Amino acid sequence: MSSPHQSDDGPDHTVSLGKNPPPPPPSAYPPPQQQQQGYGQSPYAPPGYEQYGQQQPYDPNAYAQQQPYPTAPYDPNNPYGAYPQPQPGYGQQPYPGYGQPYPPPRGTNTMAILALVFGILVAPLGLVFGFVARSQIKKTGEDGDGLALAGIIIGGIFTLLFIAYIVFIIIFFAAVASSVPLR
Repeated sequence: MSSPHQSDDGPDHTVSLGKNPPPPPPSAYPPPQQQQQGYGQSPYAPPGYEQYGQQQPYDPNAYAQQQPYPTAPYDPNNPYGAYPQPQPGYGQQPYPGYGQPYPPPRGTNTMAILALVFGILVAPLGLVFGFVARSQIKKTGEDGDGLALAGIIIGGIFTLLFIAYIVFIIIFFAAVASSVPLR
C-alpha cells in the first residue's frame, strides 16, 4: 500500500511526481483519413445524398417537357374567372359550412356590467342597475343576466352592511350620550 502522498498509476504501482504519463502504445490500425468536405456538405451524409437546402444543378431541358396550363375561354357572365359552384343534385344537401352564416353574437347588456361595478363601488346603485338590466335582458334577449344578478346580490349585501353600520354608529353614540352626565 502506498502512502497518502503517493498515487498508484499502473499495474506496476509506479509513483508519478508531477510528470506526464507515458504515451499510449502505438495502435495496430492506421489513423482514419480525413476527407475534405465541401461548403454546406455534411460529413455524416452518405455519398449521393442531397441535404435539405442544396440545389440540383440547373437543367435547361427539364422544363421543356411540361405542357402549358390550359386557358379557359372568356365568359362575360364570369369576368373575374371564378370557378362556378356545382349545384347539389336531387335529394342531396349542400356541404356544411356553405349554408347561412351564423347570426352575430349577442352583446352583453351595458346596464348589467354597470350593475356589477356599482354593486361593488356604490351598492344602492348596483341594486337599481341590476333590476333595470334584468328587465331589459328579458325583453331584448341580450347576454349579461348573470352579471345583473351578481350586481343585485353584491349591491344588496353591501347596502345591508352599510345600513347595519349606520345603525351601529347611531346606537353607539346614543349609548355614549346617555352615559355622560348632564351638568
